[in-house]
Amino acid sequence: MNLLVTGGAGYIGSHTVLELATREHRVVVLDNLTKGHRAAVRGVELVHGDTGDTGLLKDIFRKHNIEAVVHFAASSLVGESVRQPADYYHNNVVKGLAMLDAMVESDVRRLVFSSTAAVYGEPVEIPIPEEHPTAPTNPYGATKLALEEAMRWYDQAYGLRYATLRYFNAAGADPAGEIGEDHDPETHLIPLALNSAVGLIPHLEVFGADYPTPDGTCVRDYIHVSDLAVAHVLALDALAGGAASSVYNLGNGNGYSVLEVIKAAEEVVGKPINIKYGPRRPGDPAALVAGSRKIMDELGWRPRFADLKTVIETAWRWHSSHPAGFDK
Repeated sequence: MNLLVTGGAGYIGSHTVLELATREHRVVVLDNLTKGHRAAVRGVELVHGDTGDTGLLKDIFRKHNIEAVVHFAASSLVGESVRQPADYYHNNVVKGLAMLDAMVESDVRRLVFSSTAAVYGEPVEIPIPEEHPTAPTNPYGATKLALEEAMRWYDQAYGLRYATLRYFNAAGADPAGEIGEDHDPETHLIPLALNSAVGLIPHLEVFGADYPTPDGTCVRDYIHVSDLAVAHVLALDALAGGAASSVYNLGNGNGYSVLEVIKAAEEVVGKPINIKYGPRRPGDPAALVAGSRKIMDELGWRPRFADLKTVIETAWRWHSSHPAGFDK
């Protein structure tokens, strides 16, 4: 297939591009490089531009005969979204709608959308099924849900079929060590724990120790980034085969607290990790654990890296060989 991957120079996007290229899809990446890295894009064309530029999108669709879009480009930090909701609505909703319009006008009517468990808010049941009520507790989740709703109506009105992938906490790195996770600033727990272990930061801050969980810290479901990449490929294949629009959760189905993750990271690196407790971050639910039976049953997806320690080991392989990340 001829594919456009927006945000394909980012963490999850670049791993998905790697998987797509391995399967001989013809990929063009569109990224404004505010968060992504040129060095993360291997062996495919990278267009430096923005999803809000509808003229550029239409040019790419026409020039490359694009058949489907995989849409990662978005702002994605919970705490930042609470402080700067206007930016999140502009980047995630306004630009997302511009992309949908360009797709419809160019007759590109297949879309795999990178969504999030943040659309659910505080869960009323664990694990969380796709039918769970959506009640986001932060603008990040609210903006993702807003574009999901728009996609549903675009499907009914314009025949734009989509697969929405609501994933939980992406983690790990390419098992071959080619690419990995490099954010600036870094906000994800596992790379922060590893950065602390090698002395790049003085300590790891744990946000909140008074949640209604067994040890008082947040519980999350960690899914390996390469498993996420495979799920995007399967979703594309399903749409190409005529599948109707659908929504899927993606996770391992196991919840680990912040302290459990830190303990596993200590075992991987072989040394203690210095931690400091801070207040809760606004908008953080106590626990998020995925129910992923639907994508397993319908698309045949299975996580290959289900063990938390194995996930951290792949991340450690990347971080220990790239202590300064990409482009440095």
